[in-house]
Amino acid sequence: MSDKLKDIISKQGEQHGHDGDTNENIVQLVGFIIGEEEYAVPILAIQEIIKPFTWTRVPQVPKYVVGVFNMRGAVIPLIDLRLKFGLSAKKQGDETRFIVMRTGDDVAGFIIDRLTMAIRIDKKDIGPAPDTINGDDTMIDGVGKQEDRIITILKVNKLLERDF
Repeated sequence: MSDKLKDIISKQGEQHGHDGDTNENIVQLVGFIIGEEEYAVPILAIQEIIKPFTWTRVPQVPKYVVGVFNMRGAVIPLIDLRLKFGLSAKKQGDETRFIVMRTGDDVAGFIIDRLTMAIRIDKKDIGPAPDTINGDDTMIDGVGKQEDRIITILKVNKLLERDF
């Protein structure tokens, strides 16, 4: 588990107090689907979840950066996570959402196929990211295990990293 995820977990504990039901051991995440896989990010990193609306295309950026949009006077890049994860583009449907995430001054909107649910998971049920070719450079922060599923927890700071 990365220091960033540990920091978010400790902030969640501070916000919700330590009232005997082991809140300090619970991580709160928001789950979503990209392709056939379920991913999640810490709830504190999410600024907004909104239905898709019009954005402006921008030339000479990677294909996964579909454009920018204006949110309350701020111009925010919009990234299609299907394309970023190497999947084919998909027409937006009724379940498509934009998730606006923020860490410090970094902010971006991400197109997801659909939301799943708010997830509360015990820290002991979160394992480390699998060994990958990227090593420390991976976007995967950990793997949450629940009775009937595995949830890949993403590093918000890696998602927000600008390589364009």
